Order: sequence, then C-alpha cells, then structure tokens
Amino acid sequence: MKLKTRGSAKKRVRITGSGKMLFDASNRRHRLIAKSKKAKGRDKYGHPVSDADAGMLRRFLPHSF
Repeated sequence: MKLKTRGSAKKRVRITGSGKMLFDASNRRHRLIAKSKKAKGRDKYGHPVSDADAGMLRRFLPHSF
C-alpha cells in the first residue's frame, strides 16, 4: 500500500535544512498594533517541535526525511 502524507501536518509544520521541525507561532494573526515590536519579533520564525511530538510527526510526514 502507498505511504501517504497527512495533510494536516503538511500545512502546520515545516522542516529546516538540518532536519528540525518548526511550527508557526500563535498570536500573529490580528491585533498586531497592540503588540510590541519585541513580542512580534520573538514569534517571527516559529517554534521548534518538542521531542514528544516529533516522533508522531515523522510518521505523518514520511517523505520529508
């Protein structure tokens, strides 16, 4: 049977060149005027996926590794 990628994981996680997984930070969609430049810059590049979730996501994204 063919291996398939989970679309939900594909939309939410990106993989860096070194193989780390990042997901987008929250609080970046609206009310950005009220947030400080520091608060907006902190969440600019996303957050690394925890080790506990990384194994599950590797199964969801079989062709990415």
